[in-house]
Amino acid sequence: MKTNLLIPVIALVFAILACGGGQAPSVTSNPTVSVFDSADTAYGFFPSPPELTAESLIATLDGISEHGDVILVQRAIPWGDFIDRPDGEAQDLLELKNLITMAGQRGLEPIFVVDPLNGLDRRQLSPLPPKLEGGNFSSPGIRTAFKNYAITLAREFHPRYIGLASEINTYADAHPEDFPNFVSLYRETYEAIKRESPETQVFVTFQWDDLNNAIPFDAIDGEPFQPKWEQIEVFEPQLDIWAISSYPFVVFERAADIPPDYYTPLLARTDKPLAVAEGGVNSRPIEPFPGTPQDQIDHLNAVDAQLGERLEFWIQLVLFDINTEFYRDFLAENGMETTADTILWFGAIGLLESDGTPKPALETWDSIRNQ
Repeated sequence: MKTNLLIPVIALVFAILACGGGQAPSVTSNPTVSVFDSADTAYGFFPSPPELTAESLIATLDGISEHGDVILVQRAIPWGDFIDRPDGEAQDLLELKNLITMAGQRGLEPIFVVDPLNGLDRRQLSPLPPKLEGGNFSSPGIRTAFKNYAITLAREFHPRYIGLASEINTYADAHPEDFPNFVSLYRETYEAIKRESPETQVFVTFQWDDLNNAIPFDAIDGEPFQPKWEQIEVFEPQLDIWAISSYPFVVFERAADIPPDYYTPLLARTDKPLAVAEGGVNSRPIEPFPGTPQDQIDHLNAVDAQLGERLEFWIQLVLFDINTEFYRDFLAENGMETTADTILWFGAIGLLESDGTPKPALETWDSIRNQ
């Protein structure tokens, strides 16, 4: 079993369109005083609601505005809209404009991640149109669509942060022959974004538990707890921030077992800013993994103790538990039956129950954020 299966679905609600009446609103401008302009860590969540309804999304954004500063907007590339058009007008952009406006009205700023990989199986690219099927990161059409989409986001939103892949080391492990092609594509896209939006900070994210050779049921390709630094450093110097994801429930029976030096190797390896781009642990057991309310508390305290002073931003995966049956059925109905059950692994990772009942870890999160 590969860690690429430990990646949740980050669904943005199709009902977003209803909130904008089908018309793209003017995008809310960045606030005069940005959380990113302070010395404080920015805290946030993916805007994934318990269910795929407009009402659920609105409640989620309202909750995030109470307990966070930012949303992380991770999008699959709409390949077909950007193969031939550097300024493709995709339905995706309409949804994004509505979402960013709704978030901005609540004082939330976006962090973007462009994700070329399948969210439930990181060995594959996200679903490709017929024109691109069978391609990889050496394929001209895939490279063009990737760059066009990333540049469009930079031009439309001028975000402070934009990631150009999620947990890319999992793809590197599965396709070492294609990984150099992605690195070259990243470098080209990095330069293009800087020309379009010079202040935007560009990065990729790395799955720390895998990079750290820590997952016991995964294929260890090095010494346990000896990070594969080469998979990060190959992107230097065009890596503005080192960002990781971490789901330590796949490594440790209890979050209290996380060693005090589990994350700290990052501090010594780079002097660049750090970020947690997604992560968390479950508040109840979900086979085959453990989970308790105390595990959530211990995990948050471990990240804060080891990395807190260096974090530019910290994204807890979701604020609310998602309705896993709802999501699983939705995925199955949309042709993703083979990976739909993966969503169950993340069913209790929120800091609130799906009905809004706070879990004990929410107080810990708020205390860390307000310290």
